Amino acid sequence: MRVGRIPYINCFPVYGAVDRGVVPLHARLVDGVPTALNRMMAAGTLDVSVVSAVEYARDFERYLLLPDLAISSDGPVRSVMLFSTEPAEALTGRKVLVSRSSMTSVHLLELLFEHVWRARPEFVPGDAEADSLARDERMPVDARLVIGDAALMLQSVTHPVAQAHGRKYAFTYDLGAEWKAWTGLPFVFAVWVAQRTTPVAEALAVHASLIQSRDWGLGHLPELAAQAARATGVPLDQCRHYFDGLDWRLGLPDLEGLTEFFRRLELAGRVPRGKLAFLPSAHARP
Repeated sequence: MRVGRIPYINCFPVYGAVDRGVVPLHARLVDGVPTALNRMMAAGTLDVSVVSAVEYARDFERYLLLPDLAISSDGPVRSVMLFSTEPAEALTGRKVLVSRSSMTSVHLLELLFEHVWRARPEFVPGDAEADSLARDERMPVDARLVIGDAALMLQSVTHPVAQAHGRKYAFTYDLGAEWKAWTGLPFVFAVWVAQRTTPVAEALAVHASLIQSRDWGLGHLPELAAQAARATGVPLDQCRHYFDGLDWRLGLPDLEGLTEFFRRLELAGRVPRGKLAFLPSAHARP
């Protein structure tokens, strides 16, 4: 079994117990940014993986959702951010660099520009994350969508990345908070899926291990926040605050938010009409 994992700190609470040997996982872990894992799942080279929510909607007939596992926020997410030199409403015709790392974040940003900010910028795909800021300076942009650990680094005033590059952005927008203000719903950024061709017993075993590891993680968030601070250089209190704003379960409000996001994408012609289908599991919530 090959199981995908995003190397960002937002996955620490799901895989932390596995990494520490507290919970066994009889599978090989494969790290990759969301879009890389999406491609590997689409190619059939992974059996189970966390993927962008949009990847499930794009090819729902290929996948089964793993119940009670997701990365979501009910308000600010803090790691999916638009950094801009101008107000978002003033970006019509201006260049906005969008991360190649996350389909879901890009689609959400497009919806926000169209329906909330009422602006039509020029989206430029590129490497928007913090480790490539210096390299991208040769292609001036007015705003950039940054996700993951890099977004946290840019918001930390004491982090070298923020000190070098953060001052140019006078306006910041948290996409989780913007979605909540627009719809009143949580936003699901990532889900765990299994290939429909994966043997059910093996997929269930992976799911059970991930649920057990996630539950351990929820009980050890201070320890995981300290690990996140060491990994990123972001202050400990900021990492703990970040974890406090995330949820790694997939409850009914999250499903409502996910369904609404898919509905809006379908109306925009970005994903086909589909439905949510789950791997059968005793861990599913009633």
